Amino acid sequence: MDLIIKYFPGLLPEQIEKFEAMQPLYEEWNAAINVISRKDMEHLYERHILHSLGIAKVLNFAPGTTILDVGTGGGFPGIPLAVMFPEVNFHLVDSIGKKIRVVKSVAESLKLENVTASQTRVEDVAEKFDFVVSRAVTAMPEFLFWVRKNITKRRLNPLHNGILYLKGGDLTEELKRTPAKYQIYHLDRYFQEPFFETKSVVHLWI
Repeated sequence: MDLIIKYFPGLLPEQIEKFEAMQPLYEEWNAAINVISRKDMEHLYERHILHSLGIAKVLNFAPGTTILDVGTGGGFPGIPLAVMFPEVNFHLVDSIGKKIRVVKSVAESLKLENVTASQTRVEDVAEKFDFVVSRAVTAMPEFLFWVRKNITKRRLNPLHNGILYLKGGDLTEELKRTPAKYQIYHLDRYFQEPFFETKSVVHLWI
């Protein structure tokens, strides 16, 4: 939790309380349903919560922005971002029902009124959003093909509407095959921990 306060010193008391509550909530759920690898639970704040908040370093979402989190798993990056941006609306989807059960329970426990969730494949999502976020569910060209229909044309934010994709490793080949404009934000610019040395947020837009 100290990591979150270190990099986001302006958090309100109610936000700090919600971030602090995540560890026991995820530990309890993880004991029943393995939503986070067991060896990763001790690194929850660094590898899941702070990693998700890398997107918040790239863009301070305007109130009223709508965001679709695809392949959310246990609620990443959507739930940490929803705590960070209470005036932004998040819809979290995953094709695996037990993961969405966890997401709904965690969102309810944290009293996140700006979060909805559904068990569905992104191909079946018809609504439009300002941004689509995700943590490396597939290669970027395929992901863009799935979600480009879900991005609205209205614009509320300084960055172009599009995808904010958390991704690790060498992105050169994937981006060569991606028919979109893009900007890479290396997370080691914002976070000092070795975990972030190879991690990026990729902003893609058409």
